[in-house]
Amino acid sequence: MAQAFFGGIHPHDSKAATNKKPIELMPPTAQVVLPMSLHIGAPCRPCVAVGDHVKIGQVVGEATAFVSAPIHASISGTVTAVEPRPHFNGLQVMSVVIENDFEDTVDESVHPPKDPDGLTAEQIVEVVKNAGIVGHGGATFPAHVKISSGIGKVDTVILNGCECETYITSDHRLMMEEPEEIIGGAKLLAKVFKVDQIILAIEANKANAAELMRLKIEQLGAPIKVEVLRTRYPQGAEKQLCQAITGKQIPSGALPASIGCAVFNVDTAGAIYRAVYRGIPDIRRIVTVSGSGVRDPKNLNCRIGTPFRELLDACGGVYPDTFKILAGGPMMGYAQYNMDVPVGKGTNGILAFRKDEERTVADPTCIRCGKCTSVCPMRLQPLFMYMYESRDMLKELEAAHVMDCIECGCCAYICPGRLHLTQTFRTGKQKILNARAKAKAEAEAAAKAAEEKKEA
Repeated sequence: MAQAFFGGIHPHDSKAATNKKPIELMPPTAQVVLPMSLHIGAPCRPCVAVGDHVKIGQVVGEATAFVSAPIHASISGTVTAVEPRPHFNGLQVMSVVIENDFEDTVDESVHPPKDPDGLTAEQIVEVVKNAGIVGHGGATFPAHVKISSGIGKVDTVILNGCECETYITSDHRLMMEEPEEIIGGAKLLAKVFKVDQIILAIEANKANAAELMRLKIEQLGAPIKVEVLRTRYPQGAEKQLCQAITGKQIPSGALPASIGCAVFNVDTAGAIYRAVYRGIPDIRRIVTVSGSGVRDPKNLNCRIGTPFRELLDACGGVYPDTFKILAGGPMMGYAQYNMDVPVGKGTNGILAFRKDEERTVADPTCIRCGKCTSVCPMRLQPLFMYMYESRDMLKELEAAHVMDCIECGCCAYICPGRLHLTQTFRTGKQKILNARAKAKAEAEAAAKAAEEKKEA
């Protein structure tokens, strides 16, 4: 039985512009840019050079650590640059640039295993790893790491079809149009984790998707139970979803596996199915292009590395008075300054907004109303966290559990003073991480100096 989590908000879902529009296949563009950081964890190392000819599915970025995922060419063509390029996170990231030859030549390595149904759990994990699959819900955590670290600990596997972010409808349309792939991936996850049943969580505002998935699950005899949850943001956040399904809360600083849960986005499940049964690596993404600034909102199936500009052009471009473009949803997305940034593995939406929706103020001021505290799904106190960060009181900020903040944006949404709360907490987290790294380096230097002095 579905449970409730603390806090949350009820924004208008704004999905009507695209939730009934079928996914359109976007033709490959003349060029793709593949950043070596398309996942959480260690960046990849480029393994191609300028002038090399590459094929679809060929590895162009090698994983450099366990928490990393290889990057594959999404088109065939010639490598024209290996250099830092603008990334959707706002930084310059080492990238492989490929000029399309429009032949769509597939690499010889792209083929399914000889006996997909006979694969062991360990072999399935290896296929997922080699395919470079990461979480498609936005977090982009390498899927093979989540799976392998959860084996033996997980008894509840949840497929996340909530898609609680406003405007975004890519997962909704996937459930409507590619249910067999999602179900196939779920069956593989059930095999790996040795569970009798997978739970598919869908918010109530996607009743048609829930009905269709139930029908397909019955037809295929899959071990999946559809759980319809109330529409509330951030219902699809990993910690809140686990609580909604199991009634258990994930402890501070812990992962879902600590309460026996593993959560996978529905498109991640589909990607696992495609890798195991078709040998296709993680090279495509379904992106919702919407918002008041977009002339013709659509759900587009595009290649990883496609520039944002191309997707916006495919939707008729943006209106002249567009003032902001986001990668992701309006609650958790990142504002973009360059439309040449590429679609990543976690890019589920590109949103454009017109000037009349601008709500920022010149002098945001906290009025101590406490609304931010009442909606925080992590039971934090944004009021004090904001004050600590603005005064560089990092010890107090860390003690206030800012590292537990999931950056959902509920506090910023409800704030009548229009404080930039979410961005402040992102900055505060980075300050704490920088301070930790500095302290560690100083401690190591001191230990080394003491050892050299002792030897002398």
